[in-house]
Amino acid sequence: MKQTFTITAFSENHIGLLNRITIIFTRRRVNIETLTVSPSAIKGVHKFTIVVNETREMVEKVVKQIDKVVEVIKAFYHTDDEIIFQEIALYKVSTDKLMENNKVETIVRKNAGRIVEVTPKYTVIEKMGTADETQELFDELNQLGAILQFTRSGRIAVTRLSEELLHNFLKKREIWDLDN
Repeated sequence: MKQTFTITAFSENHIGLLNRITIIFTRRRVNIETLTVSPSAIKGVHKFTIVVNETREMVEKVVKQIDKVVEVIKAFYHTDDEIIFQEIALYKVSTDKLMENNKVETIVRKNAGRIVEVTPKYTVIEKMGTADETQELFDELNQLGAILQFTRSGRIAVTRLSEELLHNFLKKREIWDLDN
């Protein structure tokens, strides 16, 4: 049965690594829903956060294959209940629509949005939350014809575990200087 999994892969920052990782998904015909890459809590280590909707068996195979990539330090996978996750969305709306009546402002407040920039022509609103929450705000603003542009980031996530998986992995293998 397919479900949502978040795959995290930790690596050094090497040119072409993103391509090598995404090829693993392509070869197995696994669609990537979102992909975010950023520095991790460990100096010199980057974190790939990849969301897929797939079977556990297929995700296990993909993670094992990612682990085999030379530049990858370690990869893990988690279900949604094992992690805390958020996305960020930006909505560019017409300032005229915003000022027309209080409907747009009411929707933004109800959805815990935040205005980040106002100009005479447009207003930019920020919303953090799950994909469903950011989509809900988009749908409500779009129904009013207020949306000029919209973008949503990929998922960022941390595990609910009290222990950091990568730190434990690195300490056991003594392959990374965690004091730097």
